[in-house]
Amino acid sequence: MDQLTAVADPDAAVIGGQIRDLRKARGLTLETLAARIDRSVGYVSQVERGLSLLTIPNLKAIAQALGVGVNWFFQGDAPAPEGERGLIVRHENRRRLNFPGTGVSEELLSPGLSGAFEMILGRYKPGAESGDAKYARFGEEGGVVLEGELELILDTSTHRLRAGDAFTFPLATPHKSRNPTDRETVVLWVISPPSY
Repeated sequence: MDQLTAVADPDAAVIGGQIRDLRKARGLTLETLAARIDRSVGYVSQVERGLSLLTIPNLKAIAQALGVGVNWFFQGDAPAPEGERGLIVRHENRRRLNFPGTGVSEELLSPGLSGAFEMILGRYKPGAESGDAKYARFGEEGGVVLEGELELILDTSTHRLRAGDAFTFPLATPHKSRNPTDRETVVLWVISPPSY
């Protein structure tokens, strides 16, 4: 398949919907995304609706503009059965993101980003930490530590959480998190509205 090969029609509609959901979750307008990839607003709109040719180079540009890898738009090897689409995410079909150099990886557990919230499974290698996150928006973020320990820094306060501990805070709160131990930490995050 050469670089200019278009994504097949049924896939284009699915990928277009994912692009739209991720763009909205990032708080970007069609105009902003179009400007970032040096394409017209009409083109981006048609891509999001699965109506326009989506080449691999254009998909790479869109992924970069949205802050994800191209693999974000392709779930695991098995497509979801018709009755499960938008409802269920099988383990092998999770969208995965690694943050190079941080020791943090995440898996999107939600089937999409167009709902009221998103669920993310975060894995922290020993000593790994997320970067500073400062949100100027409304919503909430919460979660539960499933394995290991998590140091949660909320504005100027630090909280050490163990497996089974849960937390919630406003998205507007400056925050970061880290694994202060020598073993992996696993956290289930819930964020509303989706901001992935």
